[in-house]
Amino acid sequence: MVARRSRIPAQAGIQGYDTPTSAPVALDPRLRGDTVGAVVKALTLATAAFALSGCVVAVGNQSPAPVAPATVAGVPAGMQYLYGSGEAVAASRQTYSALVRYVQQYQRDRTTLRRMPLQAVLAPGATLAQPTQLTCTGKAAVVFDVDETVLLNTGYEYSDARGGLSYDASRWERWERSDGRATRAVPGAVEGLAALRAAGVTVVFNSNRNAATASYTEAVLNRAGLGPARHGETLFLKGDAPGGSGKDARRALIAAKYCVVALVGDQLGDFTDLFNAGLKPAERRAAADSPAIAPLWGNGWFLLPNPVYGTALAGDFDDVFPNDLRWSDPGAPKE
Repeated sequence: MVARRSRIPAQAGIQGYDTPTSAPVALDPRLRGDTVGAVVKALTLATAAFALSGCVVAVGNQSPAPVAPATVAGVPAGMQYLYGSGEAVAASRQTYSALVRYVQQYQRDRTTLRRMPLQAVLAPGATLAQPTQLTCTGKAAVVFDVDETVLLNTGYEYSDARGGLSYDASRWERWERSDGRATRAVPGAVEGLAALRAAGVTVVFNSNRNAATASYTEAVLNRAGLGPARHGETLFLKGDAPGGSGKDARRALIAAKYCVVALVGDQLGDFTDLFNAGLKPAERRAAADSPAIAPLWGNGWFLLPNPVYGTALAGDFDDVFPNDLRWSDPGAPKE
């Protein structure tokens, strides 16, 4: 998980919560200006119609029928995918199956070849063009991010979606201190982590949850069947090392103790902070698919889907749609 700054817009269409006719209506930011105007105009006319209707009925001394608040159901598309779709289940299980097969083979090769292989953690001074890896010392381990990698924060995102809320640090801290009853393990995570432990591999968590709430995070992971998680041993959190939300310093601590054979996350920053070093969206995308980095995906680095929040949700039209990949419908009405 990335530091929870950049999130998908809280609305999909018109936000799905009760909106009194006198209150502002949250509109999908994807709507064009003329469409927004049309919607606002329609809502204004509807409000006026309700008001006039009420006045006419009152003059006739009849009891007006109660008018229910306008409600339009809507769940953000990214949340529909991650928390509600079968496709997300399939993608997550596919990643965990590939991870387990990779690590089991890695362990067999390590024994057969009798050599200390490379870690999945990049060495100090590495770049995206030259991603030098550390050599292995110590027992094998796999390092996992927590949120949306092994644990789905379904309850928190429900609160976001239902209330049309954006990220708030104090509310997130209250969520960290909750009992975890509204969380679920990512599909495939419980079985995957159990298989790794059975193969003699230590499971380590590296999360941007706060060190101050470590005991709660331990309890939530254990409750979900993902533990044991012990702060400072197999659980590393923001505040345990310099760098704030960056994870490289914590990865270095873990790599000094273990042979990290794989990294697992839902954001590029779960693999190296180099991806978050001021790169534009197109540059990050190109780096992830470069000859130096591309071979690591599925071979030490394993990514879970997260279309709900994070560093992936960035870019304007020029970033996302290159000039040579644009199409204009010849049958569309001429402006």
